[in-house]
Amino acid sequence: MNPPTLGHDTRIPSTALFPLYKEPPRKASAGEVLENFELEPTTVWSFSERGKWATHRSTATYRGNFAPQVARNLILRYSKKGEVVLDPFVGSGTTLVECKILGRRGIGVDVNPSVVGLCKNNLNFKTTENYKQEVICGDARDLSFLDDESIDLIIAHPPYANAIEYSNGLSGDLSLIDDVEEFMHEMEKVAKELFRILKSGKYCAIQIGDLRRGGCVVPLGFKTLRAFQEVGFALEEIIIKVQHNCKSFSPWIKKLATYNFLLLAHEYIFVFFKVFKT
Repeated sequence: MNPPTLGHDTRIPSTALFPLYKEPPRKASAGEVLENFELEPTTVWSFSERGKWATHRSTATYRGNFAPQVARNLILRYSKKGEVVLDPFVGSGTTLVECKILGRRGIGVDVNPSVVGLCKNNLNFKTTENYKQEVICGDARDLSFLDDESIDLIIAHPPYANAIEYSNGLSGDLSLIDDVEEFMHEMEKVAKELFRILKSGKYCAIQIGDLRRGGCVVPLGFKTLRAFQEVGFALEEIIIKVQHNCKSFSPWIKKLATYNFLLLAHEYIFVFFKVFKT
């Protein structure tokens, strides 16, 4: 049993486009808690409690979900109201729930039809914003239904190879790929599609972690970083996301001295920038 996994001259810096700010207070629907929310000011993000406003209590039950605070920080910092935000691995819908609350047009894609239904259900709540949220059953490696340079922001939380299986043998499910090099070959296809559909001068954020196999760390995060750079993305930020309350930790705590390894308790959020066309 293996241990658990847990610049360009024409570029406008993100701090110039979207400086640190706190959105002005407004009347919020129950649980939206916008008035007291502030953007993370550093490259280390740590949320000891997962956000539970709107329908995030429901999205929290989905395996491999990510904190709504991550989606909110990325949406507020790297997009504006009315812009189009894509999540190509939408899962239970964390990104789209935040898009609905924050007034962005969300598009969520997932290869699993049952998950698409779950996401749509989690979008069934009232908000003061009226922007459309669209959920599509599709493959992140083939987004041909989206035009070139049509997306303002991409937020993606792909599977970490086969660290968590999201389906029982579903064709196209990347989480079923055990071989890391094969997984990365497929992720390169994802990177190319995301680069194609993202507008020049806009951002793509990927949250991903590393694996441990045979006692050694597999740097899946850095492999993903390299794959996205090779298709043309420029690296804007590397954010360290601290993991809390991971259930997979507990069986290994007493075995640390015997196996002499450290538990992987962080993930990366790579923020990429698509350089303006010249």
